[in-house]
Amino acid sequence: MKKKLLLFLFSIIAVSTMNAQEIVKLWNENPPTDNGITGTEVDENNRISNVSAPEMFIYKPNLAIDRNIAVVICPGGGYSRLAIDHEGYDFAKWLQSLGITGVVLKYRLPNQHKTVPLEDLQQAIRYAKKNLSRKDSSALKVGVAGFSAGGHLASTGSTHFDGQDTRPDFSILFYPVITMGEYTHQGSKSNLLGENPSANDVMFYSNETQITELTPPTILLLSDDDNAVPSMNSIMYYEALKQNNVPATMYIFPEGGHGWGMRPNFKYHTEMLQLLKHWLQDLK
Repeated sequence: MKKKLLLFLFSIIAVSTMNAQEIVKLWNENPPTDNGITGTEVDENNRISNVSAPEMFIYKPNLAIDRNIAVVICPGGGYSRLAIDHEGYDFAKWLQSLGITGVVLKYRLPNQHKTVPLEDLQQAIRYAKKNLSRKDSSALKVGVAGFSAGGHLASTGSTHFDGQDTRPDFSILFYPVITMGEYTHQGSKSNLLGENPSANDVMFYSNETQITELTPPTILLLSDDDNAVPSMNSIMYYEALKQNNVPATMYIFPEGGHGWGMRPNFKYHTEMLQLLKHWLQDLK
């Protein structure tokens, strides 16, 4: 009886330890750019807006299964809010179960201060590369993942890094906004660049035009019937990756629309996770 009780208690401790999160303030001092947002942060059903104080929510796996990989996760929300539950915490917990550290980034919303989200993502990558290896730090891989507008941020980080300390090792993009051109998501574009952006800004943040041979290997996952962010965003990014000899994988599911994230009611939820799991297992 005592043995069974001890095993039961141990299993509870193991599960609670695996799901535990560490909350880290992103900037010890003031960030480079102020986004001009004041007032209290708003959380409505795990959709966070009015973000001016960025944080990281870090989900580390049990050391015994730790693969020495971390993923900085950028939730979507059109650059006006963050869908931090099914496009953040839930994905981090799934990665954690695979032996991968999930880092949910509660990034500052741009409020038309276009450099702010990228500043936060690059700082999170720096932090991960410096602090999240529990084994051989030289072998640590740090990737980025993003959903919708968070996919735009992740692809921006994958194409606009300013050195090895901010370059992701790989990218996972779910139904991402990629372009600021013809096929853009207008709300994301307006919130990031304003109503009348310059031609230079449109080009700079159209990430399909910014890919080089140094852009990290990428997987894209989306639905063909996405009426919010046209599939051409992912298709153009995939084609540009291939033109630059960057390893790229893309899965377009027949249906599902936009914003499914980790929701189990997505028709292809199980298949999607299996495909992504295999891709992550094959990371070199």
